[in-house]
Amino acid sequence: MEGEHQVVGTALDYGIIIGYFVLILGFGSIFGRFTKSTKDFFFGGQRFAWWIVAFSLVATTVGSYSFIKYSHVAFTHGLASSMSYTNDWFWMPIFMFIWLPVIYFSRVTSVPEYFERRFSRKVRGLVTAIMLVYLVGYIGINFLTLGIALEAMLGWDLYFAAIVVAVISAIYVTAGGQTSVIMTDLVQGLLLLFAGFLLFGLGIAYLAPKGGFWANLVPAEMYRLPLNAFNDPPEFNFVGVLWQDGVAQSMFAYFINQGMIMRFLAVRSTREGRKAAIALLLGLQILAAVAVSNAGWIGRAMVTAGMLPADTDPKQVFVVVSNIICSPGVFGFVMAALTAALMSTADTLINAASAVAVNDIYRLYVRKTASDKHYLKVARWISILVAVIGIVMVPVYASFKSIYAAHGAFTAAISPPLAVALVFAILWKRFSAKAAFATILGGSVCIIASIVYPDLIAPFSHGVARGGEYFHAWAYQRALYGVFCSAVIGIVAGLIAKPADIKKIAGLVWGTLDEARRRYKGAEANHQRGERIVLAVERLSAAPMKAEEVEDDFHLRRPPVRLHPDDLERLRANEGDQIFLAHTNWLLGGLRGAHGKVGESGGKPGVVGVPEDLLVDADLEKVSMVKVELIL
Repeated sequence: MEGEHQVVGTALDYGIIIGYFVLILGFGSIFGRFTKSTKDFFFGGQRFAWWIVAFSLVATTVGSYSFIKYSHVAFTHGLASSMSYTNDWFWMPIFMFIWLPVIYFSRVTSVPEYFERRFSRKVRGLVTAIMLVYLVGYIGINFLTLGIALEAMLGWDLYFAAIVVAVISAIYVTAGGQTSVIMTDLVQGLLLLFAGFLLFGLGIAYLAPKGGFWANLVPAEMYRLPLNAFNDPPEFNFVGVLWQDGVAQSMFAYFINQGMIMRFLAVRSTREGRKAAIALLLGLQILAAVAVSNAGWIGRAMVTAGMLPADTDPKQVFVVVSNIICSPGVFGFVMAALTAALMSTADTLINAASAVAVNDIYRLYVRKTASDKHYLKVARWISILVAVIGIVMVPVYASFKSIYAAHGAFTAAISPPLAVALVFAILWKRFSAKAAFATILGGSVCIIASIVYPDLIAPFSHGVARGGEYFHAWAYQRALYGVFCSAVIGIVAGLIAKPADIKKIAGLVWGTLDEARRRYKGAEANHQRGERIVLAVERLSAAPMKAEEVEDDFHLRRPPVRLHPDDLERLRANEGDQIFLAHTNWLLGGLRGAHGKVGESGGKPGVVGVPEDLLVDADLEKVSMVKVELIL
């Protein structure tokens, strides 16, 4: 009955969940010692290996809403619930070979800053406003989801549950920034994948005496198809999910979402970033689709087998199924994975919203000149404020029939104008500031008009039923409508307006990436592939930086290191090239490491001379050996 709560689980389960809260809070907070500047807070020192970033991105892209919403969809529509996790692949070439190098080598600190560099301050302001709405709104969806889960499991008030998780997430993000986010998300990503497949295995075993999982997942034409019907039902159909998720949401996630961008900017090189993207999109995302959906599949099979009531609330099927098939303790572990998924998405968004607020508002309009320590302090306070605003957003999304619908409607309404403008910005050299402003503002106005007058979307509906009024009407098709309107405005404005000055946008658009690499390095890029070598450490006194080498706190300081000519040959490195020095333990994934550059050759073979300040920055003061590789 609505308004009643059935408390599930045992004292052991609750103890595991509480213990997990305490453990992840402590684990995340200890990485505060690696956060010494705003560059560390927002980008983790740009030190991480591909596999850490890839696994941590699993936890970022798989939020707690994923377990709840995809179990809901899987229970209602079967295997087609995996559609949303397998439609990102066609964006890979543009992301890996154009956008990632542009954003990495241009050294921008936020997506809005890229829009200013590429276009103008006015465009940056517009992008900043929309991005903050997106990020804070996304946080609200995550808090709502865990509230639903804990309400079903413990009978807690939805707001109380949201506040508890918001406080824990805000504490460790505030303490350690991006490094804490990456390391906690690494653990949580592994945990949620393991828990998801554990649940699937237990469910298959539970159904075995009743004929097995596959035999009970019937009728086949409803629950065994990988894709749902083309345009029916309104709340989940193939064409709607394609446009809302595969096109609009995926464009926004991989090209605009500040949280995703910051994670890829935390890798030590673009080569590592491309590896992370391949591992995520072609491997881990597929595993994630199974991990987050299978409780719904199991639940549907249990209904057929007579082991679960047919009127089970789809919103709570994840918790209900987990409680039935899991023994005490295991249920608590699975619920801890659900909590991990929530915090791993929320922490990324909190950190991203803080980055946008500090870099694109506070630095520009409040305190233009202040110490890096001051900006770091402000970033931490803003992280707390963002978490509070996210809690306030919870009741807005609670009005939708499902979290999937709420999430889909939200992204379809927010993402198209920015996503279209960004794709045009990196692919079309002619695209100017006036064209970009017209695309973003005009596209946003068109989307707002479609909420007030939903019939505007009708020509783009592909025969999908209206599904409601205002914001609820054709929620998914609004993405196609928004992409179309934004693209038409952008193309027309781009052809009419004066073209962008190619000299000013060099390095920020496709076809000018060599210039981007030159600016990043300060010289011609070295594209050779040498060995990764392990060398003994010789400590050097901190060398003074030349005036042209001193960069602001957001960018890499690259103290010169000394290498013997034989070792330079093994690295395929020349004087002035960028290298990365790291702890020899690969499991650290670059956590203890930092960038340097090749200085004048000399010294002994097998020995690298490293300035003391670089060793301190890399947390390598006490090591005798380091691993060295050529970056650029």
